[in-house]
Amino acid sequence: MYKGNKVVVKPLRVSKLNLSRQVMVELKQVRELTHENLVRFIGMCVDEPNYALLTEHCIRGSLRDMLEKDAMNIDWTFRYSMVNDILEGMKYIHDSSLEFHGRLKSTNCVIDGRFMVKITDYGLKYVHEQIDLDTEINPRSLFWMAPEHLREPFPTKTGSKKGDIYSFAIILQEIITRSGPFRLEERHGTNKVVIEPEEILNRVKMGTTPPYRPEIANDECSAELMDLVRACWSELPGCRPSFADIKVQFKKITKGASNQNFLDNLLARMEQYANNLEQLVEEKSKSLIEEKKKTDELLCQLLPRFVAEELKKGNHVRPEAFECVTIFFSDIVGFTALSAESTPMEVVDFLNDLYTCFDSTIENYDVYKVETIGDAYMVVSGLPVKNGNEHAREIARLSLDLLVAIGNFKIRHRPERKLKLRIGIHSGPCVAGVVGLRMPRYCLFGDTVNTASRMESNGEALKIHVSHETKTILDIFGKFRLSARGDIELKGKGFMRTYWLEGEDTTPQKEPISE
Repeated sequence: MYKGNKVVVKPLRVSKLNLSRQVMVELKQVRELTHENLVRFIGMCVDEPNYALLTEHCIRGSLRDMLEKDAMNIDWTFRYSMVNDILEGMKYIHDSSLEFHGRLKSTNCVIDGRFMVKITDYGLKYVHEQIDLDTEINPRSLFWMAPEHLREPFPTKTGSKKGDIYSFAIILQEIITRSGPFRLEERHGTNKVVIEPEEILNRVKMGTTPPYRPEIANDECSAELMDLVRACWSELPGCRPSFADIKVQFKKITKGASNQNFLDNLLARMEQYANNLEQLVEEKSKSLIEEKKKTDELLCQLLPRFVAEELKKGNHVRPEAFECVTIFFSDIVGFTALSAESTPMEVVDFLNDLYTCFDSTIENYDVYKVETIGDAYMVVSGLPVKNGNEHAREIARLSLDLLVAIGNFKIRHRPERKLKLRIGIHSGPCVAGVVGLRMPRYCLFGDTVNTASRMESNGEALKIHVSHETKTILDIFGKFRLSARGDIELKGKGFMRTYWLEGEDTTPQKEPISE
């Protein structure tokens, strides 16, 4: 930390630093350089033996580190912006009093929090000349060095503008391929041979024809970009373009896409997205509303609408007692025999067709389908929303309509066979409530349910068996035709007087004419 800011400390391998006038001039010179693509030079520690350079800290590490992160997606927009940042920084150095960098490599290109590439380790020629010569140099650090400088006795203490162009070409190859400057192994037939870094440097220094350079596949970049890379790492320094020329060519290659750094490009995209955000939100909202309607409709098919609305609000649906409702039970006479003669798929298709017919009929009435078990069909009216005495009339009319519908129903795999429906109706009190947390069911409880079931099981095919309690309510309307069946014994109930519902008089009654 220096004055509250985090800085990078780079130790100098110097046994004794000579602070000559040339060194002081260099320090002042580098300190005054300011560019958004150059790492800011803070200063130098001259306390023996802790000689070190202090520079601005860039939190995202070096360009080499980022390229090696396979998990990070680096598209061409990002790559172009990184190359453009390096171009801008190097052009500024070449146009300044420093004239050249001399140690340009991907590890000396660092990335700040805005994903902007900045160049570091520039200048201070006389300071670097004092670095101990007996310090061992990693040969891999020389992969970015131009051939003409590799041939000199002390390549790390030399540099030139054309040498920087060569180093830039190697970095460009790294960005294109996202791999190191040179492959450390070669394939000979079916075998792979490891190449030592010293061997690679020797091949570069030899200046063969064609010169030994890193490999770039033709499909890894455009032909124009490949030509630019080859021109920059030309064996002859005079054939290499300047950074000003490279910038012009690069702009043509990228068609201006490299003018912004990555974050600016990202912000431009976000601004464009924000402009369309309202429309996108509206479209997504419509889609969400449609999906919610489908979900609500499905829930209302499983539970009464009133109950479903309460559950959606998070309210607990308390069990409720109803003074009088009418319950309908029906089943198919001979269903067991029909099932034995049919395949499982035919049985399922038959029941689907039958219940689709029933469901389309009950939609016209104020009733709620409680459940279907096999061929049994249970319907109730008068709950969960009370409807006075209308529940008996609604169930009676539904029963008559279902007898008509069953007469016109055709079994797909047995078209010649006629279905015979048996119906039982009873009115009385019951309790209703939601049972279960997983797959909740709206269930009815009470003696009325059992009696209605007994009315159905003791009925006859194609007839509507009605209890005395239901007849009493139907008589209020004065339109239903019922005939007495007599007293029959119901299991668990003893003898009960029951009736057959035969029809409804739909002729409107005439009012008496006053004299």
